[in-house]
Amino acid sequence: MKVLIIEDDQELLRNILKYFDSFGYVMEKAKTLKEGQLKIEQHNYDCVILDLNLPDGDGITLLNLIKLKDHKTGVIILSANSSLETKISGLEFGADDYLTKPFHLSELNARVKSIVRRNQFEGSNDIIFNEIKINTNSLDVSVHNKKIKLTKKEYELLLYMVINKNRVLTKQSISDHIWGDFIERNASHDYIYSHLKNLRRKIMEKEGKDYIQTIYGIGYKFSEIED
Repeated sequence: MKVLIIEDDQELLRNILKYFDSFGYVMEKAKTLKEGQLKIEQHNYDCVILDLNLPDGDGITLLNLIKLKDHKTGVIILSANSSLETKISGLEFGADDYLTKPFHLSELNARVKSIVRRNQFEGSNDIIFNEIKINTNSLDVSVHNKKIKLTKKEYELLLYMVINKNRVLTKQSISDHIWGDFIERNASHDYIYSHLKNLRRKIMEKEGKDYIQTIYGIGYKFSEIED
């Protein structure tokens, strides 16, 4: 799961990043409206956690940009303003949820998972592709009902590819979604091949089929090979 946090409170931002990282999320951050806009324009996210009171503008102006780019991206507004009018306004502008500061990080996490499950997975914790089953709550993956042990990156790769099944995914888009800011955009993508090779092997060890197709010169596609 890839999450963007747009928040200028340094301590809160640090606490959220540390907490969410323990759940294996791919986290990115922005501290201003301008930084947030650049991130949204350049990358795709499963959920955006958005503070309304940013130093260079009102965070509400980013809502339209987020939803126009990908209507499945969930948005949770964070605000110190607990008035009913402000909450209604945020939801009417397209936010999926509204959380008043201060809040418990466990509640924020529960709301993120709920929104992503609703927007991306039609309300289910389970994503099934033929013999492969992914539980997005427990993070368990099974092939023919036999669990396989994946690394954090292998799990994120499989989830991303299954969600985008039958679509050609460029190496750059895979890198951006799975590794985020940690990999330079002009870096070699050999590490993707290495992770996919291990993922293929683990699936096939449980007698699963190899659905990962290499689209030479472009990237990869997760789909059944046509006869």
